[in-house]
Amino acid sequence: MADENKKLVRTEIDRLIEEFLEYLEIEKNTSPLTIRNYKHYLTRFSSWLKRNYSKNNPGSINLDVIKKYRVYLSRFTAPNGIPLSRITQSYHVIALRSFLKWLIKNDYKTLSPEKIDLPKTESRSLKFLTTEQVERLLSQPKISTPRGLRDKAILEVLFSTGLRVSELVKLNRDQVDLSRNEFGVIGKGGKGRIVFLSDKASEWLGSYLKERAESWKPLFVRYVKNPEVTEDGKKMRLTVRTIQRIVKKYVRKAKIPVDASVHTLRHSFATDLLMAGADIRSVQELLGHKNISTTQIYTHITNKKLRDIHQAFHGKGK
Repeated sequence: MADENKKLVRTEIDRLIEEFLEYLEIEKNTSPLTIRNYKHYLTRFSSWLKRNYSKNNPGSINLDVIKKYRVYLSRFTAPNGIPLSRITQSYHVIALRSFLKWLIKNDYKTLSPEKIDLPKTESRSLKFLTTEQVERLLSQPKISTPRGLRDKAILEVLFSTGLRVSELVKLNRDQVDLSRNEFGVIGKGGKGRIVFLSDKASEWLGSYLKERAESWKPLFVRYVKNPEVTEDGKKMRLTVRTIQRIVKKYVRKAKIPVDASVHTLRHSFATDLLMAGADIRSVQELLGHKNISTTQIYTHITNKKLRDIHQAFHGKGK
């Protein structure tokens, strides 16, 4: 909306939002992506507040203000004509509740975040690949070329570890212990964990590293003509967007009937473990989830497996 882009006067709310974002960065070690998203959501709230209310301070935020803002979000339409999805509206409210919680923690008089309910969202089906689809995907890169060998190693590592794409791109070659098939990563919120490589993934990663002619620090690097290189190869590190494009490329090539992404491989890693009998607490640790409730999105898959077993065998033991 054009109105949303107008230059508006900086208010106390703007100042506090800035302090809150700094708190997330310094005290909470929140990921840059989350901070960027929170800034976007909270800036939208502040801009709306300026346009509709003369008072812009913590004390001016009440349930009536929140109700009207929720109506605004539900009716909001982007310049391309697309409205905000229910889940995106929910993200706006989550950011606002976190901001209010921080305000109260810092002795500002404002609305209690517990009084704001999250929007009900439609249940989204969890996308994951079958064993056959995973094998088909992993077999797509042409391992006779350096780029293909790199891509093969990337796909194998993603499926073997369940890494987030942000975790994968940060990896350095000296982090990975191929003799023990394991390495440590720092995930969301600075939470560290150990991840494990399958023998197959370790073999392909070792082959890729052996073919590398340089000793650059990043585990996965770009292949370009006349590269602009620093001594440690920092500028050659693959980006999140590049990894996403690589996965999409091979998903299309494998003709997989699922719009699979890097996160789909993470889902596939988790469901593969659970379907084989792994307990959910162990899967939580392997995924680096802070709360077990996050991991429980996978339980409906194992529940389906149990239901199929029940239907196949119950009452047939005569």
